[in-house]
Amino acid sequence: MKPLILFVFLLLSLSAVFGQYYLRGEVRDEKGKPLSGAKIHIQTKGMLDFASGDDGSFGLPTPKAVDTLTVMMDGFEPFRGGVSSNGYQIITLKMTRGTSMEMQSRLTSLTKNLGLAKDVITKTDMGESYNNLIENSFVSAATNPETGFALNIDRASYSHIRRFIFNKFKPPTQVVRVEQMLNYFNLKPAAAISDDPTKFNFNSQITNCLWNASNQLLFINLRAPKLNLDSVPPSNLVFLLDVSGSMDQPNRLPLLQSAFKLLVENLRPQDRVSIVTYGGGVHVVLYPTSGAEKKKIIEVIDALYADGDTPGSGAIRTAYYLAKTNFDKQANNRVILATDGDFNVGQSNDQELEDMIISQKQTGVSLTCLGVGMGNFKDSKLETLARQGNGNYAYLDNVAEAEKVLVTEFTKTLYNVAEDAYVNIVFNPKLVNKYRLIGFDNPREVISDTSNKILGGELGSGHDLMAVFEVEPAKDALVSSDNYATLNLQYQPPKSKQVLKQAFSIPNATRDLMTVDSAYRFATAVALYGSILRGSPYIKDANFESVLQLAQTSALAGNIAQKEFIDVVDKSDTIFNPGKKKKK
Repeated sequence: MKPLILFVFLLLSLSAVFGQYYLRGEVRDEKGKPLSGAKIHIQTKGMLDFASGDDGSFGLPTPKAVDTLTVMMDGFEPFRGGVSSNGYQIITLKMTRGTSMEMQSRLTSLTKNLGLAKDVITKTDMGESYNNLIENSFVSAATNPETGFALNIDRASYSHIRRFIFNKFKPPTQVVRVEQMLNYFNLKPAAAISDDPTKFNFNSQITNCLWNASNQLLFINLRAPKLNLDSVPPSNLVFLLDVSGSMDQPNRLPLLQSAFKLLVENLRPQDRVSIVTYGGGVHVVLYPTSGAEKKKIIEVIDALYADGDTPGSGAIRTAYYLAKTNFDKQANNRVILATDGDFNVGQSNDQELEDMIISQKQTGVSLTCLGVGMGNFKDSKLETLARQGNGNYAYLDNVAEAEKVLVTEFTKTLYNVAEDAYVNIVFNPKLVNKYRLIGFDNPREVISDTSNKILGGELGSGHDLMAVFEVEPAKDALVSSDNYATLNLQYQPPKSKQVLKQAFSIPNATRDLMTVDSAYRFATAVALYGSILRGSPYIKDANFESVLQLAQTSALAGNIAQKEFIDVVDKSDTIFNPGKKKKK
């Protein structure tokens, strides 16, 4: 009898300890959207922590009818309060001030006090998803002299265009982003380098406009500070690899495996790598491992295979968690996401993913996105994630491109030297009547929100950024000695809250296009090619032949990328004008 009484007593004791009540509810943000992965702590459970599910819901046992919950999530203010097991609880987390500001900062370029453009590019019907962009139009310098744009090293557009052309397809207009095409070639005008390697170097050039004889072209060139390779900080990298069923094609998972093995070969002993995969579930297949153990890392990469659905949002949270767990204040803490962008489980639309990345951005972990595949490719998702994740975006269409991004341009891709970087340019109305920024176009849904501001970008070590304006000069502009414009640069060094500023003058000095540095002439060819592909209404008397002639006379000997551009333009002419007889 005594053993039975003792057993009943133990059951009652365990019930009191492990819970006879059940707390049910969900965690949401202020807009009512569910927040998954929020940390939940119950006071009576001591050190145990729980997390909200994919739909923000939770169900937790407790020994009390009323217990105290603490709910926390990166980018949000913590919640702490008593909750009852009698009802379904809705826990609302408020964004921190920094996160709230980031949510409103999405513009790529901005002209102050300017009305909204109306021309919209239609969506592609090829099953691929691209942001719906509005091309920048001409702006009066008298009424709107000040404009600005974000700086970044995104360069996916050109490799997208190249794979369409090499597969004998016309590229969708949405894939054409002139600023990313210019970024791809990292054009370096031969000019004096700043004596201070910690600051930006600036060059400008004004020439005649190839496609409109009455207008001018203004080139802006900014060279980012360059890291000393001997003092490059260690890396805490998390490879986040899509191994879902859609990746089971030669130009997807096998290409990524080749790409990441190239990256691994360049790791140092002080670098650390983790690998998270998602496909039919989320799995940590390699916990933090020294770069010295290359064989071990490569064996894990080689063993991957494609299968299952695509729980991308859950995988992103896992990767960030792993990066934060091994966070090193002195290191380059970064998640590298590689996918065809097709998320079909959990949070999958662009806005939900964007909000999730913004909340993670506060952790100090950057995000690099690498896209692969053709057909059903989700470019819009990857661009969204990279923009909001303090990172960059590239598209890999072949192994050579993978080597360019992850080996040849390793420090540009993975090491930021400037964050939240953008420029403001103030034109002189005495010299400039109208201007338009070529590229840096904004998505329609972003530009229609008048509360939005410019979202600064990130620049990698030593990157040369080239921007081009088409300008309608004011009358008698050539006889004036005033500055053409002024440029103000603002950015933050990595891991710093300090805001650095540099100001530059743009002199009123015009030279004929055919006499300027070859970098400016090649930039003109790239900008013109992009404008033709997207059917820009601002291009007059120009065709692929004009692009080809200019590219041939400005491409640098031995520059493989520039030589390949000539081939891309030549093939474009054949695709767009199939009946045309070419001159010898």
